[in-house]
Amino acid sequence: MYNDVNERIKEINIEDFIWIVYLGIIALSFYSNSLEKKYFIFNNEVDKEKYQKIIIVIFSILVIVYLYFLKSSVDSIKNLNPSASQETKNLTYLSFLASLLIAISGFIYLYIAFKDKNLDIELAFN
Repeated sequence: MYNDVNERIKEINIEDFIWIVYLGIIALSFYSNSLEKKYFIFNNEVDKEKYQKIIIVIFSILVIVYLYFLKSSVDSIKNLNPSASQETKNLTYLSFLASLLIAISGFIYLYIAFKDKNLDIELAFN
């Protein structure tokens, strides 16, 4: 029981750090939006390139965060007590599925960020 509590506290501390990372991503998103606007208004290629680099950084960081949560979900499945209730098992597997889908979406957004050279697609931190 004591190890479970310590492990849970450790996870919460990591999640607190991730919230700080999200705040940084939000700040970067505001900045990238201003660059994107400037590019569309003034057609400045430098702003476009800065915007693209920042978007790639944002989605790279998000993919890392999403992979952390995916790993955590896999660990939850591995550590699932065989005597756990069916509801706990179902929720654990659903949490894994959600984490997997979010990680996949992160990779897709990162791919789009690399490939969208003309800024045809609106990418936003979700």
